[in-house]
Amino acid sequence: MTLALRTLLGTLLMAGGTGTLNQFIERSFDAQMRRTARRPLAAGRLKASHVFWFGIALSMAGAVYLALAVNVLASLLAVFTLLSYLFLYTPLKRKTPFCTLIGAFPGAVPPLIGWAAARAQLDLGAWVLYALVFLWQFPHFMAIAWMYREDYARAGYLILPAGKQRDRFATWQSLAPSLALFAVSFVPAVTGESGLVYSVAALICGSIFLYYSTHFAFRRSNVAARQLLTASIVYLPLVFMLMTLDKK
Repeated sequence: MTLALRTLLGTLLMAGGTGTLNQFIERSFDAQMRRTARRPLAAGRLKASHVFWFGIALSMAGAVYLALAVNVLASLLAVFTLLSYLFLYTPLKRKTPFCTLIGAFPGAVPPLIGWAAARAQLDLGAWVLYALVFLWQFPHFMAIAWMYREDYARAGYLILPAGKQRDRFATWQSLAPSLALFAVSFVPAVTGESGLVYSVAALICGSIFLYYSTHFAFRRSNVAARQLLTASIVYLPLVFMLMTLDKK
């Protein structure tokens, strides 16, 4: 098995374990939201103890496999992601709207895991990828938060602040990071890691993504949020793919 496949398998195990344990922790809240009420644990189709131990087993298997089959740095990064996601981001969702900021730190780690697997260290290129994913998360999750704001409020999640601050918060959380993302996407071209094709693609893709972020920031409608969500889903893999194809 190649290094890439070993890394993907280990990361998949860790991601599965993290997602399973997250649903275990939030099972009572998931049951209160329409979009998550049908999850097996929230709906009562699975026993909580079975889900807990399955999540533990997946997480431990992923951490050990990455350490043995890839390298220790990749494993440590994956463990950091799991712990910070479950014990910082997850509880903060019921405490403060700035949980998105906290959650963005572990949420952007996967590119670091891949980089660490390939080079056993983290240099400038790794942190550029980290910054791209870090900034991308804000408009992406703000679109989701707006679309399901009533669901989140019903379950007691403070993804968006209450009252008059909500609109201003949604505007800045979607627009400011998108502007920063547009600028950071040109770093590979500036540093000589990517060529002209990527530069043109980054300009086009970034402009389109920025348009939808701006459109949502000033409209703040479900339609605009859904358009932004779609644009975000297309943007990130497309930029990464073009960056890889035009790598010098």
